[in-house]
Amino acid sequence: MTRTRISNLSAIAGGLVALLAIAPAQAQEQQRRSRISPYIEIGQIVSADLTNDDVLTYSTVAAGVNASVQTKRTQLQVSYRYERHFSYTKRVGDDDLHNGLARGSVSIAPNLSVDAGLLATQTRTDIRGAAPIAQVGRRDNISQVFSGYVGPTYATHAGPVGLAASYRYGYTKADAPGNTGVPVGSPRLDVFDTSQSHTLNASAGVKAGEILPVGINVSGAYNRETAGQLDQKFDDKVVRADLVLPVVPTLAVTAGAGYEKLKITQKDALLDASGAPVVDRKGRFQTDPASPERIAYQTDGLIYDAGVIWRPSSRTTLQARVGRRYGGTTYLGSLSYAPSQSIAIQAGVYDSVQTFGGQLRTGLSGLPTAFLEQRALFSQQYGGCTFGAGGGVAGGCLNGVFQSISTAAYRARGIDAVISATRGKLNIGFGGGYASRRFLAPDQPSAAFSIDGVTDQSYYAQAFANLPLTSSSGINGTAVFNYYDSGIANSAGVTSAAATALYYHNFGRIGTSASAGLYSFSQNGVADQVTATGQVGVRYQF
Repeated sequence: MTRTRISNLSAIAGGLVALLAIAPAQAQEQQRRSRISPYIEIGQIVSADLTNDDVLTYSTVAAGVNASVQTKRTQLQVSYRYERHFSYTKRVGDDDLHNGLARGSVSIAPNLSVDAGLLATQTRTDIRGAAPIAQVGRRDNISQVFSGYVGPTYATHAGPVGLAASYRYGYTKADAPGNTGVPVGSPRLDVFDTSQSHTLNASAGVKAGEILPVGINVSGAYNRETAGQLDQKFDDKVVRADLVLPVVPTLAVTAGAGYEKLKITQKDALLDASGAPVVDRKGRFQTDPASPERIAYQTDGLIYDAGVIWRPSSRTTLQARVGRRYGGTTYLGSLSYAPSQSIAIQAGVYDSVQTFGGQLRTGLSGLPTAFLEQRALFSQQYGGCTFGAGGGVAGGCLNGVFQSISTAAYRARGIDAVISATRGKLNIGFGGGYASRRFLAPDQPSAAFSIDGVTDQSYYAQAFANLPLTSSSGINGTAVFNYYDSGIANSAGVTSAAATALYYHNFGRIGTSASAGLYSFSQNGVADQVTATGQVGVRYQF
C-alpha cells in the first residue's frame, strides 16, 4: 500500500475514529446502545471446480471487528474483516482479502454534524471478463477496492429561512487485477487507479406558507475530482432555484431551473506504432507527455425539471421529475415506504454524469448507519446490496457502480430497489435493479479503439436471510444473480449466479461455523464454470 494511499485513507479513517471518540461522550446523557466485538478466526476451505473436476484446499486466518453505537445523536456501525488464504498448491497464489463497511454520523454541536463512510470490497474490473462471485479458487478479473469520504454538515435557521451547507472529501483506490479472462485480441480497456474529490453544497429555503404560498429553495454545488489515470479532471458547478406548490395536503407540484457548467478533461494515452495504448506492468495506460488536456465532455447552460411530490403519510414519500439536462431529457424519481419499524422499501431512478469514484462516494453516503452484517464468507460482501437493520431504513445497492471499474467518465442511468424486513427473529432483504452507462472520452484519432459512446448495461438481484435458532446459534443465506453486457462489439454478455448458506454456534467467546456455496459463471464462447465451496471455522471473540 503506497504512502499516498495510506495518508488519504487515514484521513477518512481519522474521521471515523473521531466519531468513535465522540460517541461515548455524546451518549453519557442518553440511553446508550453500543457494542464492540473484535475477533480472530481460523478455518479450512475446500473449493471444487465441478466443470474441470479440480479440487483446491486452503487454510485461512482472519481478524475483524463488529461495532455499533446507536443513540439519538450518534449513529455509527463498523463491520470489517481481513482474511489471509494459504493455498496448498502453487497453481493458485495466496490471497489477502479486505471486506468491510463503516458508516457514521455524529452531532458534535448544535446544528453541526460529521458524516463519514469507509468501504473495502472485492469487485470485477473488466465488464467483458470473468465474473467470479466466490472469493476463493480462481479469481480472474477481481480487484480490491478501498473507498471513503468524510465531512461536516451545518444546518440552522435565520427566521423562517432554513440554511444548510456541507463539505465532503472523498478518496477511492482500486488495485489492478491479474488475468481478466478477456479473449486475446480484444480492445484493451484502461485500469482505474485512484481518485480524490472535494464536494461543496449550500442551500437556503423557506417552506410553503411561511412567506409565500409556495416553498422556495435556492442551492449551489461544486464538485471537483482528480484521477490518477491520464490526468483526468472532473469539474462541475451548479446553481438552481426550486419551487414547491401544495395542491392538497398530501400532494404538491414542484419545478426548478438553474445553470450548470460541467467539464471533464484528460490527456491522451501513449500509443505504439499500431495505435494500441502503451501500458505499464499492471495494465494501466501510460500518459502521452506531449498531449494537451482534451475535453471528454462539456456542458454549459440552462437546466430545468418539474414533477410531483406525494406524501399520503409520514411513512410514505414518492417523488417523480422529468426535465432537461446534459443536452437531453432526464427522468428522476424516488420512493420511500416504511409501514412499520420492521419493514422498509426504498427505490430510486437516477440519471447523472458520473465518475467511478464519484458514483461510489454517493452510493456509500446513501447506505444506512445501522445495517445487517452479512456473514457470507465466500461472496463479495458490501459490493452489492446492504440492508438496513430496522428503524424503517431499507438500505441501498452499489451494484450499478460495481458492474465494472471504469476509468472513463460516463452518463449513469438506472433504477435500484431495496426491501428490508424483520419478522420475529427472521431478518430478510431483497435488492435489485438495472444500470446503464454511456462512456465519455475525448477523440484520439490515431487510437485503434475508443470507449467514447459505448453503452454498457447490467441487471442484478440479491436476497439475504438471517434466522437465529437459539440465543447462541443461527443460520443465514444469500442468493445473487448478475447479467452484464459491455456494449463493445464482438463481446458476449456475462451471467453469474450464486447461493450460499452458513450455520453458526457460539460457546461463550468461542464461535464455530460451517458454510457452503454454489457459484456459476457463463458466457457465450466460453465453457461454463460451476464451483462448490465449503468451509469450517473457529472464532475467538474478545
